[in-house]
Amino acid sequence: MKIGEEAMPTEGIGEHSTSVRTVLIVVSDLRAHPGTTVGEIAARTGLPQSAVSAAIARLRTAGAVIAETDPADRRRTIIREAPEVSERVTRVRDTPIDAALAAALGTDDPGRVSETVAALEELAERLIPGIIHQT
Repeated sequence: MKIGEEAMPTEGIGEHSTSVRTVLIVVSDLRAHPGTTVGEIAARTGLPQSAVSAAIARLRTAGAVIAETDPADRRRTIIREAPEVSERVTRVRDTPIDAALAAALGTDDPGRVSETVAALEELAERLIPGIIHQT
């Protein structure tokens, strides 16, 4: 995660007190539980509600999620992934990790970096089938 965090483009998103790791945990939970609330995410992840709220605010700014008032209970706000992939999300997904990975591996050998990327992709696919080809 730390290597991915190092590779992530940060221009244009301003300063955020929420770590990228926290945001990724929230995104992962949101994908597993669409149409959820901040409190429910906090309960499932063990993150403080303030950290989840900050992550949701960051994701809303990036256009990755939408928040809507629950029509059944207007006091609740339901969080969902945005139906359209935002420009920011596309840019993050398209950013190569090669330079950050090379730094972590202590090498400038592109072959070694490519082998490591392939191994990480295989591991990701084994852990979450279909993850490599999701959009």
